[in-house]
Formats: sequence, structure tokens, C-alpha cells
Amino acid sequence: MLTAIVHLLILIIFANRYFVGSFLKEVTAKKMNERVEDWEPQVSIVVPMFNEGERIVGTINSLANQDYAPDKLEIIVVDDQSTDDSYRWATEAAAKHPNVRVIQNPVNMGKRRGINRAVRQAESEIIVSVDSDVVVEDDAVRKLVACFVEDDIAAVGGRVNVLNKNENWLTRMQTIKYYFGYEYLKNVERAHRRVMCLSGCLTAYRRHVLVELEPVLEDRNVMGIPIKYGEDRFLTRHIIKAGYKTVLTLDAVSHTIAPPTLKGYFSQQIRWRRSNLVDYMGGLSHVWKLPPLVSLHYYSLFALLLVYPAVVFDSLVRGSFWNMAMIHLAMLAGFGTMYHIQTLALPKEDKVHPLNFLWMGIVMPVTYVALTPLAIFTLDSGSWETRGHKANRNDKLPDDVALDDLTPDESLPDEALPGAELPSPNP
Repeated sequence: MLTAIVHLLILIIFANRYFVGSFLKEVTAKKMNERVEDWEPQVSIVVPMFNEGERIVGTINSLANQDYAPDKLEIIVVDDQSTDDSYRWATEAAAKHPNVRVIQNPVNMGKRRGINRAVRQAESEIIVSVDSDVVVEDDAVRKLVACFVEDDIAAVGGRVNVLNKNENWLTRMQTIKYYFGYEYLKNVERAHRRVMCLSGCLTAYRRHVLVELEPVLEDRNVMGIPIKYGEDRFLTRHIIKAGYKTVLTLDAVSHTIAPPTLKGYFSQQIRWRRSNLVDYMGGLSHVWKLPPLVSLHYYSLFALLLVYPAVVFDSLVRGSFWNMAMIHLAMLAGFGTMYHIQTLALPKEDKVHPLNFLWMGIVMPVTYVALTPLAIFTLDSGSWETRGHKANRNDKLPDDVALDDLTPDESLPDEALPGAELPSPNP
């Protein structure tokens, strides 16, 4: 019975992502690509920083060189009491650009409070959140702003590519994951302007919506357990719950550093897995009100996340794991071939060898069997931050940072689960 349920869930998810989603992408192309080119509001870009080192210079330069009116664009770098030379690098870079300023938190507050402090100081109509290890293409802000074509569109996310794609086998594998994440995984949601997770790497928000949602975002908890991770997913869902729309554009592009080590990768994945679990549980009460295809996809992903580890474990006990793994590898090879064909026109440096996707045949079962149960039993973990640092929440905060949770923290695409990561288990 469990295997039959998993087969059904995989069929629903696969069909939504690669057939229904692709169909909707074609028939709603005009709506997806709708733009308002003559709107140029005041924009504040907020960059939270902790121990980023010299790499922050590249981020600042890419933001300061945006193709946007300099008098309508400000960049606020928020140093969260870095213990390395990040603050020096940031201030030296900011000194070269009149619209960049660096503020330093009086105590280590954590990423969310740092962002909130900058949002409170800003007066712009649009707030753009950018991570400190991200390089943004020079037309990204303009491309984001152009997508606010309706008053009820509250957030617009951009595309995230891997910057260190050819560092090793792990970053090459992630490069292909990101490709499918943006080309296919969100098309159903994009067609309905209900994208359920916008990346903290590059997302623009209407400031008044962030302020409106302050009470909801101040006290995140599950049964009294404080939740300190997955702010981007949480914020996006509550924007939609409040009746606003969210949009994803593939035209606004940023580049981030993918974890090059298994330790870093699995640390990232368990944060995402906790975030998924908490957010899916939070959405049970209201996502059913959304367009049927969006809610069906949402609930199917949640169900699969819960039951699939049991199927993998059962295959190990019954000795059928390798048969399942071969089916999985065949699917991965098919997706690798699709990636190869669809990226033929790209320059060599912008793509990787498609066989690197086969590594998912090893990595994916581990993330399901080991990390999902671990995530369930560590929902109260405080290690949500990208680099593992925590805010000292006992420190007295200044008056302008009284709020706890306002804007997103985590990054990268959706559940990071392309359809190729959904093997068909043996009965």
C-alpha cells in the first residue's frame, strides 16, 4: 500500500513539473513575461554579512554597478559583528561608491535581525534582499522591479545560478539541480503567480507588505519551539496567505557559491529539510484555498517527503534497493541528456557535463533516509544560519531593532528536488 501511494505521489509531482508545468509555461507565456518598463521606484538593497571576508567586495561592486538610476538606489550592508576582516573589506568597497553604506550591529543579532534593522532605516518603496556571497548581474534590479505589474504583486524573485560550478563533482551536480529547479519546478506556481518559495539570494519586496506582516513574523514557533531557519520560505507563504501574489522571473540573475564539500552540502540540506517540514505543516490549514494545481502540488510534495524515507528503508530491508537504484540512475541519465540538449547553445563555461547528475543516485537516498528523520527530531535546532553562527538572543538590542523576524534568510531553489530525484521504487 505504501509503495502504491509513493508511486501515485511521484506520478502527480512528475506530471505537474514536467508536463502540466511546461504546458502552462507555454500558454501563459505572455502573462509570465508581462513587464512595466517605465516604473523606477526608490530601491534599497539590503545585504546581511557575517565573516564573508574579501568576497563581499564582489557582491558590493555588482550591486553598485546596477543599471539603475544611482539617485534611486541605495545599498545597505549590515555587518553582524564579523570576527574576521569582513567589515574592513566592506567599508573599503563602499568608499568607492556613493550609494553604498555599511552599518555594523552593536551586538551579534543574527541574520534576520540584521536585515530588519536595515529595513527599518530604509524609506524606499522596494526592498531587495541579497546574500553576501552573491554576485548579481548588472540588470537584475531593473528586471525585478519591472515585474511589479500589479498592485497586489508583493514579491518578485530572481534566478540563482551556481558561481563555482566547475569546482568539483559536487558543485557540478548542484549546477544541474539548479537548472531544473528554475526551468521546471516552479512553472505551475509561476503560471498562477503563487510561487511558494522565493530565494533570499535575490528577491524584491514591497516594503509596506513587510511592515504589514510584522506581527506574524515576530514570533515563529511550532508548538512553542522557536524556529530560526527557512525565513524566505516562511515569508513567501505568508505573503500569499495574506492575499498577495508572488512572481519569479528568470531574467533577473544572481550567482551564488554552492557548497563544495559533503559536510557543507548536507548541512545545507538538513536546514532546507527542516524548513520544508515546518512550512508544509504550516500550510496545511490554508494552502487548499489556492488554485487547485498549486495546492495539489504542495500537498503531494509534503506527503512524499514524509513517506519516501520509509520506502527506501523498506527496499534496503527487502534487498531490492539496488534494483530501485538502477531505475533511479536511468532516470537521472535521462534528465542529464535533457540538460545536455537544452544547454547546447550555452558557452562551455556556463554549463557542466551531464553525467555529473548521476551523483544524485548516491546523494539523494542519503538525504531522504538520513536527513528527513534527523530534521524531524531537530526542528528546534538553532543552526539555521548559512555559516553556523548564532545571534546571542540575550543581548539587549537597540531600539531600532526590536522586531525579531521580518525578512528571509535561506537561499536557493524550491525543495531542491527536480523530478529526477523521485525514483520509482520497486514493489
